[in-house]
This record gives sequence, C-alpha cells and structure tokens, in this order.
Amino acid sequence: MIRPVARGGSGGSSDQVQPYLVLAVLMLLEGPATTVAAGAMVGAGVLALLPVWLLAVAADIVGDSLLFALGRSGRHGRMLPLLARFGVSGARAARLRKDVRRRLPRVVVGAKLVDIGAVPAFLAAGLAGVPYRRFLGWVAFTSSARAAVLVALGLLAGPHIAGITSSPWAFVALSAALGGCVLAVSLIAKKLIAKKSSSLLTRGVLP
Repeated sequence: MIRPVARGGSGGSSDQVQPYLVLAVLMLLEGPATTVAAGAMVGAGVLALLPVWLLAVAADIVGDSLLFALGRSGRHGRMLPLLARFGVSGARAARLRKDVRRRLPRVVVGAKLVDIGAVPAFLAAGLAGVPYRRFLGWVAFTSSARAAVLVALGLLAGPHIAGITSSPWAFVALSAALGGCVLAVSLIAKKLIAKKSSSLLTRGVLP
C-alpha cells in the first residue's frame, strides 16, 4: 500500500525512504519522464516536494558530469572510438568543441531545456577542456529550472489522481503512463529535429 506523506512528519522510516531510492535510479535512467511522474505523486500527497526536486536536480548533475568526464577522457585518445559512436568525431567534434568554448552557457541551456543533443554537447565540453567548475555551474542552474518545471507539470495532475493512492498498482500504472507520454513527445521531437537538421545539412544550409 502506498502511504501518503505525513504533513510535517520527519519521514524517517524505511518505508518512506525506499520510494526515493527507487526514484533516484529511475531519474538517472530517464529523468524527464520520471520527474513528471514523481511530481504527480507529490500532488497526490504520496511524496514530498523538496526531496523529489532535489533528486531530479542531483540526477541531472550526476548524469551530465559522467558525460563530461567521458569526454575529458577522450583527450587521451583511448576513448575516441567510443566518443565517435555518440557522434563526437571528425569535423563535428571540432565544431562542437568550438561551440562549447565560445558559447558554453547557450549550449548548456539549449541542451538541458530542449533535451536534444545533450550527449554530444556535454561530451564535447569535456573533450574541449572546459573547466568543470564552469560547466557544473551552468548545468546546476539549468537543471534546477528544468526540474522545477517538470515537477510543476506533474503537480497539476496530482490532485486529480489522489483518490487512487490506496491502490499502488493503479497509481504506478497511471504515473508510468504520464511519464511515458512525456518520453514519447520527447522522442518524436528529437526525430523531427534530427530529420530537419539532416535535410539542412544535405542542402548545405548548415555547416
């Protein structure tokens, strides 16, 4: 049975901590969809707002830092084949390195808010030798804003599904469906933009 969060309670029992541990793992695997679903649980009174927001921000920072570290390791040459599999090689790698050196704030904000091209962009940031402290500052800022927006979207749905919190499977299914919708929209947007970019490259509009 899913227990609503006790308002003002300490929440120190293992039953209350366990859902947040599961959320932490899911947010690392698929942050946006899980964050929206978690926001719905907050709106339904099942989870607490601050821990959910903090977990979403932390998961983003950890994931992006891992990409940055992988890109940094590519400077030694051994990881270059792996970076190439993520689209960071040749002329594109040179262009990405130039972009992150000259316009890091714009690159990070665009990648985090639109969630398109984040992997090659953050790999390139590490490969280009961008100071980690500078990278971390912009990632933390944009991740905080994005997490707040995604949790707020979930909060809008939370009160309407609060009545089924006593049925854990129904609530989990509904939350998964909500997160799945967000993921589907994200994937469709990525495909459309990738197709558009490919068309522009073919026509010589983009370098």
